[in-house]
Amino acid sequence: MEYRRLGKSGLQVSEVSLGSWVTFGKQVREDDALALMTLAYDSGINFFDNAEGYEAGASEALMGAALEKLGWDRDSYAVSSKVFWGGSKPTQRGLSRKHVTEACHAALKRLRVDYLDLYFCHRPDIDTPIEETVWAMHNLVTQGKVLYWGTSEWSAQQITEAHAVARALHITPPTMEQPQYNMFSRDKVEGEFLPLYDTFGLGTTIWSPLASGVLTGKYNDGVPADSRMNLPGYEWLRAEWESEAGRAKLEKVRRLATVASDAGLPLTHLALLWCLRNPRVSTVILGASKRAQLADNLAALDSKAALTPEVLAAIEEILGNEPSAPQRY
Repeated sequence: MEYRRLGKSGLQVSEVSLGSWVTFGKQVREDDALALMTLAYDSGINFFDNAEGYEAGASEALMGAALEKLGWDRDSYAVSSKVFWGGSKPTQRGLSRKHVTEACHAALKRLRVDYLDLYFCHRPDIDTPIEETVWAMHNLVTQGKVLYWGTSEWSAQQITEAHAVARALHITPPTMEQPQYNMFSRDKVEGEFLPLYDTFGLGTTIWSPLASGVLTGKYNDGVPADSRMNLPGYEWLRAEWESEAGRAKLEKVRRLATVASDAGLPLTHLALLWCLRNPRVSTVILGASKRAQLADNLAALDSKAALTPEVLAAIEEILGNEPSAPQRY
């Protein structure tokens, strides 16, 4: 396992990390959570990602119970939460000072920790001034309840505005962003965010490196009954990949599988290594519902040398979606 700085911060995070979206509290129960987290930690993973919106807090509660049972030294790992979707009432959603603060307290209780290493604004909130959100996050930092705060699925403009507020008020700016990044979702990480890496030292904790499992190849011949696309509440995901655009991407996945085979790699490993080859990625968040699945994903780290310039060129030829650099005027 190698470690990378979280942007310009001093925090060293493992190049791959373990997330809980869709799995903890839905597909994963307590014994499985213990097995997954033990394997991750013993393999060198030191960052565990969560959110209040994952199974309405059940994901955090399950991870917290596992952390308590495992009894790891608190200074040996980092854990996160995200704030935005806390409930159905107006005061339980968004990025107001009230909800940001109360969601943090609730996450600390569910995760059974005294502080959050990373705390993300899970989406931008057009109904709350950015100044209010930045102040709320800064207050949690000064109170010792959060060490680093950041954003998820914000635009470059919104992140820039948050930094401008923090600079003007001499308060804590965001450190990291959590965007989707994979072979089919590249525009933000490789295009829109380019000016932010050097200007602000932006770190990235990327999610969905396997495009919700599509880049494993398991959907090449249809939707398996036990797959994520068949889970209740994820009908939108199935519709996305059964659309005309989705079917075109699946055809590219079949061609990518041939490239992977020629390189001596499973398609899953090819996709994960492709994300890791980007130095702007601080950590790649893995999702797994079974110990064997996580072990296989971790095995990709042993094959970095297989991602040669020739293999990367073959991938680019199939994808045909390399983002353009932002215009400079």
